[in-house]
Amino acid sequence: MGNRGMEDLIPVVKQLQEALSSVGRSCSLHLPHIAVVGSQSAGKSSVIENLVGRDFLPRGSGIVTRRPLILQLLNSNTEYGEFLHCKGKKFTDFDEIRQEIEAETCRLLGSNKSISPVPITLQIYSPHVLNLILVDLPGITKVPVGFQPADTEYQIRDIILRFICKENCLILAVTPANTDLANSDALKLAKDVDPQGQRTIGVITKLDLMDEGTDAREILENRLLPLPRGYVGVVNRSQKDIDEKKDIKAALESERRFFLSHPAYQHMAENTGTPYLQRVLNQQLTNHIRDALPAFRSHLQSQLLALKKEAEDYSQFHPDDPARRTKTLLQAVQRLAADFEKFIEGSANKVDTVQLSGGARINKIFHERFPRELVQMESDERKLRQEINYAIRNTHGVRTGLFTPDLAFEVIVKKQISSLKGPCIKFIDLVSQELITTVDECVSKLSSFPKLRDETERMVIDEIREQERKCREQVLLLIDIQLAYINTKHEDFIGFTNSQPVHNHSNTNTPAQSPKTQGVAKLSSLIVLHRGWLTISNISRMKGGAREYWFVLSAESLSWFRDEEEKQKKYMIPLDNLKLRNVDRGFMSSKFVFAIFNTELRNVYKDYRCLELACNSQEELDSWRASLIRAGVYPEKVCVTLPSVQTPLYIQRPPPVCYTVILAALLHLDNLKLLTVTL
Repeated sequence: MGNRGMEDLIPVVKQLQEALSSVGRSCSLHLPHIAVVGSQSAGKSSVIENLVGRDFLPRGSGIVTRRPLILQLLNSNTEYGEFLHCKGKKFTDFDEIRQEIEAETCRLLGSNKSISPVPITLQIYSPHVLNLILVDLPGITKVPVGFQPADTEYQIRDIILRFICKENCLILAVTPANTDLANSDALKLAKDVDPQGQRTIGVITKLDLMDEGTDAREILENRLLPLPRGYVGVVNRSQKDIDEKKDIKAALESERRFFLSHPAYQHMAENTGTPYLQRVLNQQLTNHIRDALPAFRSHLQSQLLALKKEAEDYSQFHPDDPARRTKTLLQAVQRLAADFEKFIEGSANKVDTVQLSGGARINKIFHERFPRELVQMESDERKLRQEINYAIRNTHGVRTGLFTPDLAFEVIVKKQISSLKGPCIKFIDLVSQELITTVDECVSKLSSFPKLRDETERMVIDEIREQERKCREQVLLLIDIQLAYINTKHEDFIGFTNSQPVHNHSNTNTPAQSPKTQGVAKLSSLIVLHRGWLTISNISRMKGGAREYWFVLSAESLSWFRDEEEKQKKYMIPLDNLKLRNVDRGFMSSKFVFAIFNTELRNVYKDYRCLELACNSQEELDSWRASLIRAGVYPEKVCVTLPSVQTPLYIQRPPPVCYTVILAALLHLDNLKLLTVTL
């Protein structure tokens, strides 16, 4: 069981968190806890219920856990549950606890299966539990269902990473035994934030559902994919057992008999099962608190000194003094305005080193996600050709046409331009949501004045919504302007009559150029879109193996050098006819990989048909992909231009409206950083 004094620290800090929450102050002590991570239907809920000994978690198909559930288990003589959002109300019926979790989730998110990082805190007192703090996180999913947004997978990943990236968090990676351990989503996420596995505890479920003749002995003996803290095998109730209301005590007895009778697990029966897992988690959490105690004590003392200093400042405060009240109000609002502007401009006093926030997230939306979303608007070439054919024939009517009519051209082009509305509106909503999130972070400093905080937050959010409405109208107006008139004289449009002169101009040899331009590189080749370290990962060991180089991407080529001084150029490849391809990352690899290849099946680099490039994080991967898209290297299987009709009438590049939309949205939303000044 470990040191009793250490175990008593868990309820003490829980009380401290409650005290701070009751007066509107957040606790930044970050008590060590255990986060439960796993894919949908991996058995996370059953594992947690077995630890508690009660049925109390919502169940169903799809995403059931839509908000993190912070579960504080406290050993007590009586058995009941209590929620932080309805303090003082004791739930002795665990069916009512399930209903309250569902109701609280719906109060915030509705019933459309969306998710949120805002946690629900539940305390369970029971004589059958050991002191633990567990966090039940949403199950990892790949495909959105119902009305869920398309980026549900990434939202869930972000929520999970918010918890498990902290050094004080132990990761309980739940993996079903009837799937390949190397493809475990939980272990992949854990490896991203804990490469050495020092904070990861493996749990193998559904051992009773493995194919006949197979077992997980090698995994449980920690020989297949070793973890320093090892693996624990459990057997949960089946869906039939749950439907038939099988008692958890009976299920634990069935689990014990399974391990004692199975020939592959008999020798390790004492180190398997839910009771053993409960003892292991209690011991691991206790040891983790012991290791973190010195830093924990130091942080607590520094917070205490800060609070004492703040209390001394308020010792001379007279709440009935109107001048002092007015001064305090103005100072609070001015600090809010300054903090909001710093978050957007990127000059906040405390820079987040864990994840992007504020203006950086908005920058990522417009410069990475928005261009990628535009490129990924795939069109069915066969369907598009059919639409062109119908448009031409319907325009001619009963007459047999000799030339392709302009009206058919405009109909098809306007339809393609109209498809830009969806991505533009979507990303206006995303930017607006990021601004609201930033406001939430800023107004938290007004927690000492709850009414002022609530009213300020309401006014700022209302103003953001109003500016969002105006921005949406302006963006739609700009697209409508593009739809109203197709300018065939625009420099980005090459008509049939101009295609031959352009072709001739491109074939003009260099000596015929103006003497002023001879020997001068094209401006586009001098524009650098991205710089950074990348590893060429598909070079064989016979040729030196994977090596890291300093890559420079311009508008026309991709070059790499020995180091960032860019003096010794190793190679340069032109971007003509290049495409992007996704590359799956291996379980044991910590790199994020993408590939570029030639659409004409030519070698990209020496005798390699494709070049696999690896970086160190998902952020770097997204940034490189966005820069390559800007340079015209698009993902494979994505059509970015309209297919031509049988008569070579036109060749059109992506409409310039995209960049106008971005500029217009930025001009409108950029002014939001000054909104709080008017308060």
